[in-house]
Amino acid sequence: MPISMTLRPARAGLAALFLGCAAMALPATAQDVTSQFQISAFKQAVAEAAADDESIGAFYRDRDYAPLFTGEADIERRAALLRALATADDHGLPSVRYDPAELTAAFAGAHSPRELGRVEVLAASMLAQFSRDLQSGATEPRKIDSGIVRDIPRRSPQALLTEFSRKDPALYFRSLMPRTPEYVRLMRGKLELEKTVAKGGWGPEVPAKALEPGQQGPAVVALRNRLIAMGYLTRSATQTYDATLERAVQTFQIDHGLTADGVAGPGTIAALNTSPVKRLESVIVAMERERWLNRPRGERHVLVNIPNFTAQIIDNGKVTFETRSVVGKNVPDQRTPEFSDTMEHMVINPTWNVPRSIATKEYLPLFQRNPNAAGHLKLIDSRGRVVPRGAVNFRAYNARNFPFAIKQPPSNSNALGLVKFMFPNKWNIYLHDTPSKSLFQREVRAFSHGCIRLADPFDFAYALLARQTDDPKGAFHSRLRTGAESMVKLDVQVPVHLIYRTAFTQARGHMNYRDDIYGRDARIWNALAEMGVKLRGVES
Repeated sequence: MPISMTLRPARAGLAALFLGCAAMALPATAQDVTSQFQISAFKQAVAEAAADDESIGAFYRDRDYAPLFTGEADIERRAALLRALATADDHGLPSVRYDPAELTAAFAGAHSPRELGRVEVLAASMLAQFSRDLQSGATEPRKIDSGIVRDIPRRSPQALLTEFSRKDPALYFRSLMPRTPEYVRLMRGKLELEKTVAKGGWGPEVPAKALEPGQQGPAVVALRNRLIAMGYLTRSATQTYDATLERAVQTFQIDHGLTADGVAGPGTIAALNTSPVKRLESVIVAMERERWLNRPRGERHVLVNIPNFTAQIIDNGKVTFETRSVVGKNVPDQRTPEFSDTMEHMVINPTWNVPRSIATKEYLPLFQRNPNAAGHLKLIDSRGRVVPRGAVNFRAYNARNFPFAIKQPPSNSNALGLVKFMFPNKWNIYLHDTPSKSLFQREVRAFSHGCIRLADPFDFAYALLARQTDDPKGAFHSRLRTGAESMVKLDVQVPVHLIYRTAFTQARGHMNYRDDIYGRDARIWNALAEMGVKLRGVES
């Protein structure tokens, strides 16, 4: 619901206050009396309308109820607000929350001081709601999915109205939206998809389960036409899956996170046949997610896109390092959460302190069947002593009363590999090496218990250490060779952002799309649609 979108009845105390003030004024002439009562009536109406929103009420109290939108000198502010509200659909925001037609009619229909006071608060409410939605998102992510644990700073209506009152109105609205190339390109992609949808889409779907180079026939023609409509192929009359068509398929596969082998297998056909309406939903969700992260991310930061299965180092807006990643399984309690934190150090030759959930759910049942199973793991009591397995009756324990910690000492076979990268957080999520290298060759890489495994952890470490030593590789391996656990602090801590984008852009080329592996984007879209976000171009 919008902030104070409904105008509420007077409160007796406020009414008495303003009538008393008017009576005490004792104006000198009848004209002054009328003017004074008009001012008091306006102030009283503003106070009444804002009574249920303390933040808006505080804003007007601080300015002695002077108008911001309805005064004779406020025409530029009114016009700027109406123009801004008219762009809500461009941003994929719920325009029903701040309908410029409703506000225009309210301005035109307000003739008495009391009517003007009510319209004043309506305009303030719409500005505050639109501003906050555009700056930090319209939805509350934690209410949509428990795995989205990102902290989103929300500015109060009072702060937003105060800033608006002090700034050039046009500059104020331009300052709200994310000022990132990604957001601008997403808006451009949204517009292009809306045009595509309005024209009827990308044509008939490809009627095949799989197609290979060299094939001919109607399905190949449908593949060709689909790729032409999507902009991956120039106009052609070929009916053969030739080398040109194969290259177009490869480019499409790269943009969709698929193995770029030029063969239109089931995964490629499924991506090709995904409708532009579904892609439009993904782009609108990506814009909302960009608004959630609308703050400085750090000149250097680490960016992990969960459904893209990648980890990057970004320096001054450019990707300077990228590696494949493995993320959490799509099962409860193992999906990788979304949040931002700060990387403080790395641990070379780490000990794996098995999380209690894994110890009790996976290893305790294993030990109950065979006390000597998983011999690479050490059983540790509350005093830090290693406990012989034979001395423990594992059947006497359950998940609640299991009294031991489980650790794996540093080794080449350690579950964390040979290095982990720490940004301490209450979800116990970090980046690390792994001995299970084969998983990085798969297209879908959701296999972990929630942490992020890196395909190239040593190179990642070198890139981080290059800022604090002339020989990052030597510094790293001198610690590694000891075989002992060793912590290396980062001289300059690095922000880490774990994000989830099924639609994202590149500086040049097509939109990129990924599968919604946890179903989070579908839930976000449903929430936005319930709020009234529109898919322009789609017949109602």
